[in-house]
This record gives sequence, structure tokens and C-alpha cells, in this order.
Amino acid sequence: MRLLSRDDLTVGMRFLAALPRFLRTPLSIGEMRAIVRDRFARREARFLARLAEACGLPGSPYARLMDHAGCTVEDVAASVRRDGVEGALATLYAAGVHLAGDEFKGRRPVVRGSLAFTVDPATLVNPRSVVHGLSESSGSRGARTPVPIDLAFVRDHAVNTHLALEAHGGRGWTHAHHGFPGGTSVTNPLEFAKGGRPPARWFTPIDIGSPELSPRYRWGVRAMRIGSLIAGVPLPGPTLATFDDPSPVVRWMADERARGRTPHLWGYASTAVLICQAAREAGVDISGARFTMGGEPTTPARRAVVEAAGAVALPRMGTTETDILTFACAHPQAADDMHFLDDRHALIQPGSGRGTTGVPDDAMLLTSLLDTAPLLLVNVCMGDRATLLRRDCGCGLARDGWGLHLHDVRSFEKLTAGGITFLDVDVIRVLEEVLPLRFGGRPADWQLVERHDGDRARPEVVLVVDPSVGALDEHAVADAFLEAIGGGTGGERLMELQWREARMLRVVRESPRRTASGKILHLHLDKQGRVPVSDGEAD
Repeated sequence: MRLLSRDDLTVGMRFLAALPRFLRTPLSIGEMRAIVRDRFARREARFLARLAEACGLPGSPYARLMDHAGCTVEDVAASVRRDGVEGALATLYAAGVHLAGDEFKGRRPVVRGSLAFTVDPATLVNPRSVVHGLSESSGSRGARTPVPIDLAFVRDHAVNTHLALEAHGGRGWTHAHHGFPGGTSVTNPLEFAKGGRPPARWFTPIDIGSPELSPRYRWGVRAMRIGSLIAGVPLPGPTLATFDDPSPVVRWMADERARGRTPHLWGYASTAVLICQAAREAGVDISGARFTMGGEPTTPARRAVVEAAGAVALPRMGTTETDILTFACAHPQAADDMHFLDDRHALIQPGSGRGTTGVPDDAMLLTSLLDTAPLLLVNVCMGDRATLLRRDCGCGLARDGWGLHLHDVRSFEKLTAGGITFLDVDVIRVLEEVLPLRFGGRPADWQLVERHDGDRARPEVVLVVDPSVGALDEHAVADAFLEAIGGGTGGERLMELQWREARMLRVVRESPRRTASGKILHLHLDKQGRVPVSDGEAD
């Protein structure tokens, strides 16, 4: 039996001691708006303060990059006065002061001319952070990264959460969360509570009592429950709602509607799809329900499934390292039209022809602005790309100062097999539109997995099809995939021919693979030929 470590006990006791005061001091909407106005008013000063702190960390990669570029914090301050925060960051990027995802994680050395070193991610942790818990990135792009959870940062994020809810008329909604123990299953309920609207339910896809689960998660659940009772602001315990049977969520939503209330669930995009599909199959009306959905792209196909159930999709984007970066626009022009929260982070892109290894032209480069940020980031790429647009949409988020919109947010993670490389954006259309239209099923029922074929000692690509889709001619499915993905006369056609010749694609009837935190990625890289075991939650 696994036991709690001394560090786990220390962190747990610190969390339990701090939680009652956190819950007893909610913020009003007026206070939240004042906080955001102050953030914007002092944005340049806050950026320079974070940059100075980041460069002052022992072993700071930013200090080494700036020194190599011949740049000082004073030089950056002059650039900010001249060109603004984003202009100064663009100048730093051009001078080589940035980190690609693999560099940031310490998986690939940073090389800038004669300078070469490897980043230790621990050197990026904000020394101001008080560790009330630990979250971990899901490992969907490699090794997990531990990130401290500080209640001061949760408070800062609650400000954005409740102003976003206000923009969508959601202050009176009944909130619930669906997710694994740890990570956002801790922070999200606390954010709701900080605005005076604690969640009514917490649904989890795994049994909290499972011996497979680390004891620190079970004790974390108990600590949050006990601390909330001491504070007089009780938070819900877990209710099992698996991915195979989300009916408890469906019943809760139907009950809320029957009481004249609006149910609102915070969870993954694929989870929202499964819940809406389950409601339709059961003949349960959940029209009017709201889904704040992230962790995976809110594609047109996923949004369509939610809207077909009469529900409302509210896309979000975030990472474990940053928490939420965007909230849904109330007047969207795309399936995933979102407002970037530039009071909390600065965002630039390299621009046409200015990309580098691991950082394409339209990559998102993020910089921390809050003094409570868990990690100090300066032009760090997390592996996502997006289309950026400034427009006055007229929604509440724009009125509160967030004028930068993002849409078409995708990972630029690559899958390579048989000498052919393509991006996940190239397979989304086939997996979410072409194959379901021809053979049936939902967007979450189809997935591409790369793994090692031990028998033939080479990589293979597996097209995973959920058994719920029904009887299929697997050869016809494989042919349809190859025809659709190879629908061209150039490289796509070459890929199709090469995969056919090498018998690179195989169809397997099983449930799509999930990451350790429960996401269903369009491309799942499974080099070991096994499914990750859940041990926490990411963004």
C-alpha cells in the first residue's frame, strides 16, 4: 500500500490551514472589475517586474539568453516605453530570447549560436509561490511537469472566471465540475466559491477509493471537504460518472432544468460530447445546459454535437503551467472564438517567415504578468498555434478590456510513421467529419494512434474505432481513411501510396486512448504500445 510522503503531509496541512480563510472572503463583481482595471493600468510595470524576477532566478535560462543577446532589463524597459509590452517581446524573440516547448521542458538543449545549455524546469518556478498543492501537465506532449498550486493564484484566476460568467449571463447558473482528482478539480471549485457561487456537484470518471490512485489525491479530496466545512462553505464530494456511463451528469442536468435552473458543467470537450450524446440516446432533454469545455480543441464537429442537444458550448483554452488563457466570446465568429486574457499573460507570435525549430510562424508565445503565476514564463511556446484577431465584438468580455480574439487553436504536435509526417490539424477533418459521416459514430469515437509494432520491429499507425460505432468492414474503413487523408496529388497522395505499400495502417476496435488526465487527442503517440494510467489532471 502506498503511503503519503512527508512532503505530501506538509503541503496538505498547509492547504487545510489556509482554505477556511480563502473561502470566507469571497469577492464581489465590483471588486473583481477593479482588480482587472488595475492589472491593465499597471501592465507595463508588471511585465518589467516579472522579467526582472525571471532573470534573477538561480540558473535562469532567460538571463543566459538575454546576456547572449547583449540585452539588459533596462534595454527592455526602453523598448516597452517605445513599442509596448508586445513590441518589446517581439524584439526579444528576434534576439533569440524565447523557449520552444521541448527546450522549456528540458528535453532538448537550448542552442543560440555559440550558446548551448539545457533548461531545468525547476528554475522557472515562481519563488513567491506558496505551495498549497501540486498539479501536473498531462504528459500528452511528453514528460509531466509539476506545477505548484497557490491559493493566491487561484484567487487571481477566480476574478477572470466570474467576469467571464457575468459576460455570458451565468452568475446565477448552477455549477458542476467533471474531472480527475487534483489539478482543476481543486482549483475550479475554489474559483467558483471565491465568487460566492460554490459548485453543487463534482463528477469524477474514476473511483476515488481505487487502490491505483495515489493516496495524496484521496487525502486531498478529504482535506478540501473538511476545510470547506470548517469555513461554512461546503464543497461537494465526488460522484462517479465514468466516460462509458455519464448518466449521473445527464440526470443532474435534467433535474436542474426541472427546478428552473441552468446547469453549467466545466470539463473536457470530449466529455461534453459524450454527455450530450448520452442525453440524446436516453431521450433526456438538457437543452439550455452550458458546457465550459477545454483540454482539447472545440472543433466545429464537437460544437455541433453539443448544440444538437440544445446545449451551449463555451470553449476555453489553458495549460497546467498557466491555468486558463482564454474564455469563450459571447458573440462568436468561429467554433472556438475566444478572448485572450491579456491582463494575466502577454501573447505574441513569430510572424510570417520568422518561425524557428519548435516554434512555427503562428505559434503562441506566452509571458507571465501576474506576481502569483506558478511559473515565470518569458516568450515560452507550449506547443499551440492559433489565429489572432483584434475586434470589438461588443460582448461583456470586450467591455471589460479583453479585445484580443483567438480561434482555430490547435496543437502543432506531429505524427511521423513510415517516413511521413503530418500535423493533427490535417487529420481532424477526416476523424471528425469524413469517417463519422460515412460510417457513423461521434467525433470522440475515432482516433489515430502511433505505436511500435513489436512483431515487425517498426512503427505502425492504428486507426482506433470505438466498438459503439457498430459493425464495420475494417478494410473499407482503412481505405476510406487513406483516400481522405491522401486526397491530393502531391505529398498527401505520396503518403497514401507509401502507407498502402508498407501496410502501415491497421484498424482496431477499442475505446479511443485517453491521456493520463482523460483527454482524447486526435493523435495519440503511444510508443510503448500501452495506455497511460491516470494519476492526476492537467488543464
